[in-house]
Amino acid sequence: MTITQSIILGIVEGLTEYLPVSSTGHLILAEQAMKLQTPENKVALDAYTICIQAGAIFAVLGLYFGRVKSMALGVLGKDPAGRALTIKVLAAFLPAAVVGLAFNKKIDAALMNLWTVTIAWLVGGVAILAVEWFKPAKRNEGFGLESLTVKMAIMIGLMQCIALMPGTSRSLVTILGGVLVGLSLSAAVEFSFILGLITLTAATAYKSLKFDSANIQLLGGPTVLIIGLLAAWLSAVIAVKWMVAFLQRRGFAVFGYYRVALAWVVGFLILQGMLSGE
Repeated sequence: MTITQSIILGIVEGLTEYLPVSSTGHLILAEQAMKLQTPENKVALDAYTICIQAGAIFAVLGLYFGRVKSMALGVLGKDPAGRALTIKVLAAFLPAAVVGLAFNKKIDAALMNLWTVTIAWLVGGVAILAVEWFKPAKRNEGFGLESLTVKMAIMIGLMQCIALMPGTSRSLVTILGGVLVGLSLSAAVEFSFILGLITLTAATAYKSLKFDSANIQLLGGPTVLIIGLLAAWLSAVIAVKWMVAFLQRRGFAVFGYYRVALAWVVGFLILQGMLSGE
């Protein structure tokens, strides 16, 4: 992997991790476009794309430091509101953690391909548009994060399990889940981002166990990992700031149209033999 390729993967990861468009799907697409994956480096490359998520994690950690600090103080018994939010985030995290540990390898083996991603893009895009068409006022209504109950958090967590299917988008299902249980769009986005800190950290830590020195060298040495992390961090900061402001003004129908259009384009390219559906 070249420095340029590591920068591109980092930018793709950072821009798409928290947008409801699926970072996994875009990374698979980028890898195919750059012809990066080979039978010899598949495990290393898969681990690399998970590990550079750390850059996106640090981006949200910095942007939502106040909430994270409150949660940390809550764990220490010094902030009741932070403690309550921590409990709700953990309640939302557990369903995907249990399902992921039980079925993640089988899901990756059976569904980690561009055809699955393309179908998920299409279905997810239609779901976004359906919510926007039938509940357009939700972005201006609903309650704040303080009113979220543990039961509602678990429901959002169950929605997050759907994101184990490649191409679905963890951000998409958790934001939709938040809106559907009654959160305002801004509160749903904030909870999705905070939940993502735990979910993505756990996934990154788990996958990094496979990213040993041999795999690092196989991809070009530690420099490509560091540059990928930095590119992911910077692009995630930009994407998150833009997304929060954009959603407040416009809602997220644009992401639905984007996903549907991308699904049709990629599907066409696969059928034409220009991309591999495998």
